[in-house]
Amino acid sequence: MSKISIKTLGPDDAPALAPLIAEYAQALKRGAPRRPDQYYAERILGDRTAQVIGAETDGRLVGFAIFFDLPEIITGLRTGQLDEIYVHPDARNQGIGRHMIEWLVSEGSRRGWAQLRWIVPGKNAPAVALYDKIAEPADWKGYIIQVDRGAQG
Repeated sequence: MSKISIKTLGPDDAPALAPLIAEYAQALKRGAPRRPDQYYAERILGDRTAQVIGAETDGRLVGFAIFFDLPEIITGLRTGQLDEIYVHPDARNQGIGRHMIEWLVSEGSRRGWAQLRWIVPGKNAPAVALYDKIAEPADWKGYIIQVDRGAQG
């Protein structure tokens, strides 16, 4: 098994991130493959609120996670909100998703987070199986209101 390294991604990582974003969008939408969009990857990496980490094996970016550092109103502390996590199909079942989550927990401890939380599509059985092993289910239900109908893709 290859060594997995997790790092914070920056603007220079946009060319490697763009194809993963396109693959992730295709996996969720089940449509024609999106063309990798380096400009969009650069925008995500430069966003003032989102932060992106990447997982590399053998010097190749094979996964990413996007998270936010948010105020947690009940405790007065901060909380980590994991928004997206993706591992390339060729790199799955190697512990990469787990490593990214462990990295975020460690980072959260450094930042004083009360918790790391995330919402996942219930139909993604392999991901849910991992999350059930490493985390406890929240008492929340998820809801969504589409604000921009064009974003539904």
